This record gives sequence, C-alpha cells and structure tokens, in this order.
Amino acid sequence: MNTINRMMTNICSDNLAESSEFYTNLFDFHVDYDSDWFVHLISKDKQLELGIIKRSSEMVPDGYQNNPQGFYVTFVVENADTVFERAKEEGFEVISEPADTFYGQKRLLLKDPNGTLVDVSSPIPNFDYK
Repeated sequence: MNTINRMMTNICSDNLAESSEFYTNLFDFHVDYDSDWFVHLISKDKQLELGIIKRSSEMVPDGYQNNPQGFYVTFVVENADTVFERAKEEGFEVISEPADTFYGQKRLLLKDPNGTLVDVSSPIPNFDYK
C-alpha cells in the first residue's frame, strides 16, 4: 500500500479570481500560487490545501468540465455563525443558515461561485451524543 503524502481537492471554476476571493474571505487560506489557469490556496499553518482550476483547462478532461454534483466540501471551523455573518456581508449565496444537527455540529451550507456545495460546521460545545 502506498503512503499518502499529501491530499488536495481541486474545484473547477469559470472565474478563478471570484472563487479565490470566496475561499480566502471565509476561511484561513491565502494564495500560494496564482496563474491564468490555476490558483493554489494554502492555510496559514500550511496543513490544508485547495486548488481552483479553470474548468476549460486542458488539464481537466472534457467529461469532467461540468458543474459539480454528487459531492460537497466540508470545512470544520471554530464558529459557523462567524462564517455565516461574513458570507452575508460579502453577498455569498447561503443555502441554509447555521442550525444545530443531531450529531453535535452547527451546520451552515453555502454555494461557492462555481456551484459547489460548501458545508461549514462547528462543534456544539458540551454536546452529549446519546
């Protein structure tokens, strides 16, 4: 079995700048690399990475240049309410406002500029799952 050295999610985008702004404004990312076909975002602690690739890039096979469906990206943060307030200020699309779940998370759903569903969750303090 091969050891995993790194894992990164890449999101296809029609507007790299708008997508980059969404993720850097809401989360602990900064732009590590920026070009006309690919943006590499990395967390300040350099532990998390997110790629944004131009949907029409030759690096993305034709059959995979469609809008996303059948998956979503989850970010676990300290406070989903804070991300919600920031998303509203920035005018980002909110699918569902923060709400407590049965499994001990407060969950917010957003739609990124590419149509990707983004789950933002934070632990509910002192939650007792029974």
